[in-house]
Amino acid sequence: MKKDSKPAWEDLRLVDRIEPGVRVLLIGINPGVMSATTGHHFAGPTNRFWRLLYESGIVPEPVTHLDDDRLPQWGIGMTNLIARPSPGIDVLKPIEYIEGWRILEKKIERFRPKIVAFVGVTMYRALWKVLTQTPPVSPKPTGGGGPVIKPGFQKATVHGARLFVLPNPSGRNAHFSYDDMLASFRELAKAVRRLR
Repeated sequence: MKKDSKPAWEDLRLVDRIEPGVRVLLIGINPGVMSATTGHHFAGPTNRFWRLLYESGIVPEPVTHLDDDRLPQWGIGMTNLIARPSPGIDVLKPIEYIEGWRILEKKIERFRPKIVAFVGVTMYRALWKVLTQTPPVSPKPTGGGGPVIKPGFQKATVHGARLFVLPNPSGRNAHFSYDDMLASFRELAKAVRRLR
């Protein structure tokens, strides 16, 4: 590969897994290289997303990234905030978050899920300024220069959907233990069961 040429995966995009009637919309920050090259969400070998989805009870059977197209049959949709794949989030630009939010907000308006779950505290924190300035979002700060963001339901809605934050299940996430992640996914699973 020439020094100035782009990697083969850079222009790849994942297909949204959203259909009318989804009750929960899961939002990843952006595809990793493995997801881009396989065409499936959360495909990284150290990512615990699919295991957490099953062990928490959000889906009724074990699934892998190869099953992401089956999520709508359980009332679950999946998309990303930023479509561009990257090997890490440190290369994402602030404008990409803003542009990504504009697109995501239209998807929420169109499909009207009851819950929008952001897979990553960092992503939700990065969106805070966008969310507080973009109607019809109505978050309420908990003090200071913005909220203290913890996993769970947030004090905000978008087009009637309640916002939920999950820990990022990447193997790189050292801020949460697996048990902490599982507890958050189980909290979401309880809310999903109440929607059925």
